[in-house]
Amino acid sequence: MLGGTAWSAMVSGNIDVTRTPEATRGGEQSNSDIVVWLTPIHPNSAFTSQPQHAQLLQKDKMFHPHTLVITAGTTVDFPNADPIFHNAFSTFDGQIFDVGLYPPGTSRSVRFRKSGIVRVFCNIHPSMFAIIVVVDTPYFTKAGRDGRYRLMNVPPGEYELHVFDERATQEPTSQMLVSVDETQSVVTPSPIHLSEAGYVQLPHKNKYGLDYPPSSETDTYIGPPK
Repeated sequence: MLGGTAWSAMVSGNIDVTRTPEATRGGEQSNSDIVVWLTPIHPNSAFTSQPQHAQLLQKDKMFHPHTLVITAGTTVDFPNADPIFHNAFSTFDGQIFDVGLYPPGTSRSVRFRKSGIVRVFCNIHPSMFAIIVVVDTPYFTKAGRDGRYRLMNVPPGEYELHVFDERATQEPTSQMLVSVDETQSVVTPSPIHLSEAGYVQLPHKNKYGLDYPPSSETDTYIGPPK
């Protein structure tokens, strides 16, 4: 997402991730779901982020993209491009929602009102999982597979640099402050070091707080508890 002024700079840096030997051997080395954003320390009207319209597609029993970044106030569509029913929901603090069960070829929408991390699941298929990162700034991006990131059109000011990696087992060791002034066209913060060592993806509950039944990867609707 870009926010432009008469003069702006590019903030470009690198993210280094430590992984377990098993993850490295398994090929899980892409950093493209790591999110980076800048929050102005002294915000003013020039930093107003405009709500957008975004999409989290359901296809092949997966959410696309796996990680979606939006500004607060944005409406996200959840189109169902599979030949089966889906039911996207979240019961986490980022924003609780439930779009209900809906058939192939239709869509539902949710407006995300505040910044936070929203973990999205399907009430029918436990393998379906996505993350929506809601930020209150127009200066955000996702890293490339190699860990490089570029935030374009950043105006002069003082910023906090934030990073989100769903598999990180600890936060970055220090708070990152970024200063942009009119003498620089490119600002390069210190490298960010993250660790995913020890990450384990745990099973989650359905929207009723219950375990998914063994047959849940078929296309059977999981109804409310009796």
